[in-house]
Amino acid sequence: MLNDHDTIVAPATPTGGAIAIVRISGSEAIAVAERLFRGRSPLSEAAGRTVHYGSIRDGERLVDEVLVTLFRAPHSYTGEDSVEISCHGSAYIVSELLRLALEAGARMASPGEFTLRAFLAGKLDLVQAEAVADLIASSSRAAHAMATNQMRGGYSEELEGLRDKLVHLTSLLELELDFSEEDVEFADRQALRRTMEQIGREIDRLRSSFSLGNAIKEGVAVAIVGAPNVGKSTLLNRLLNEERAMVSEIAGTTRDVIEERANIGGVLFRFLDTAGIRTTGDRLERMGIERTMESIRRAQVIIRLVDARRMDEAMPEFEVRPEQRVLTVVNKMDAAPEGFRVPEGALGISARQGDGIEALCEALRSTVDTEGLYHGDAVVSNSRHYEALTAARESLGHALAGMDEGLPADLLSEEIRPVIRHLGEITGQITTDEILGNIFSKFCIGK
Repeated sequence: MLNDHDTIVAPATPTGGAIAIVRISGSEAIAVAERLFRGRSPLSEAAGRTVHYGSIRDGERLVDEVLVTLFRAPHSYTGEDSVEISCHGSAYIVSELLRLALEAGARMASPGEFTLRAFLAGKLDLVQAEAVADLIASSSRAAHAMATNQMRGGYSEELEGLRDKLVHLTSLLELELDFSEEDVEFADRQALRRTMEQIGREIDRLRSSFSLGNAIKEGVAVAIVGAPNVGKSTLLNRLLNEERAMVSEIAGTTRDVIEERANIGGVLFRFLDTAGIRTTGDRLERMGIERTMESIRRAQVIIRLVDARRMDEAMPEFEVRPEQRVLTVVNKMDAAPEGFRVPEGALGISARQGDGIEALCEALRSTVDTEGLYHGDAVVSNSRHYEALTAARESLGHALAGMDEGLPADLLSEEIRPVIRHLGEITGQITTDEILGNIFSKFCIGK
């Protein structure tokens, strides 16, 4: 597939809509489309970036009236001649269009093959290509902003800047080898160290952004924990605005972790409604409590829910990591004893009546800092990128240790080269067919 220049076709829109688009790309794209399309003038004579009204026919049989948008290489998404046929969204019409295109000389595109061709044509780098899939999958304003930033190339430019500095350093070190007999030092070792340490800090900053980026992409994990019957499931239903978790006055009703998602203030949250924490002899309930503890360990935010009527009831302790945020929420304020006051730092709510939910949502939203993201800051959200950055940081550490040991220029240059390679793997300057196949196989058909 990677070296294939066949003309390909696929639907570019999901089924079920009023309008559908069928995309064709390749050296014969215009010729294939012309075999199906009847318009005022031949597509082969038309200029690029033009739209044409006409019909798709199977012989003399009318299939549909369509609009055809024509792009000529290299001014297209793939860098090849491309045609997009806008038709009615009938599944039958789309299947007929595909059948006719296949008979006319095209073949069905593989998942992500249009974007793969754009990458191979130099229209976008690998970070931008992966951002296309993230943009399609984005389900919140923050995820959309993150994918858009990456598609614009800001993240790639930062990586390219780091890589260019390292290439310059190795060039100076290797230049010294040409003058080894004259004992000339082109790369000042102190300046070299300062540059490498600066690059290390920038890599660390990108790596540290992964926790935010991954949370925005996958959803910020929020564990709702508390003793049995404090209203965890009622709160979940209130946050979701629908009845998704079973609510009962019987303690211990929730025996497994229930996960649901909600968009709050442009950020996707994954709420984990957990089993009530208490000492119990019930084996099934104990299993649920063990899963609760696991949910607490993987959550970014913990809502510690307590009952306003039972504030003196002790809840078993659980370990909280430094990076986790804990929100103490006092529920059932509508049934609180007379004169009751919410403890300092806590939020008072009534999950049943909906009181205080807006303030809780604001508190949840404040746990995720997206200001920099909306201003174009680079945020790592892809585990492949994080792994490559981690490998680059480790290799840079080896290079710095080599400087401390007084490595000669040729060996020091060899220590820096893996850093360059790992950074290049992120943007696709250094890659393999296996990596590309793995990345693009996860794309949807038609993109």
